[in-house]
Amino acid sequence: QVQLVESGGGLVRTGGSLRLSCAASGNIFSIDTMGWYRQAPGKQRELVATVFSDSITNYAGSVRGRFSISRDNAKNTVYLQMNSLKPEDTAVYYCNAESYSDYYSPPNNYWGQGTQVTVSS
Repeated sequence: QVQLVESGGGLVRTGGSLRLSCAASGNIFSIDTMGWYRQAPGKQRELVATVFSDSITNYAGSVRGRFSISRDNAKNTVYLQMNSLKPEDTAVYYCNAESYSDYYSPPNNYWGQGTQVTVSS
């Protein structure tokens, strides 16, 4: 099993910044993709950004240019720097990781518990 613990959410005004962190721990052989998703009230969970083990990144169009995802492989940690925040960025942000427990087994997908980000107008 792998645990993902998120931190860094909170309340910020429009135009402000927040930095989310997510640390993975447990039975980790290696981690492939790490990413952030979000879910606003009454909406489906959506992709925000992902980063592969080779640091290649992918962003949703709505956050490209404002958000930046990065990872520290030595710490099994992924970060999301969020700048120029807008009220429509308000959501619960979830960390996701695709992790291998050993060399031979297929990867498992894990989710964090979520952290609330609220952007006031």
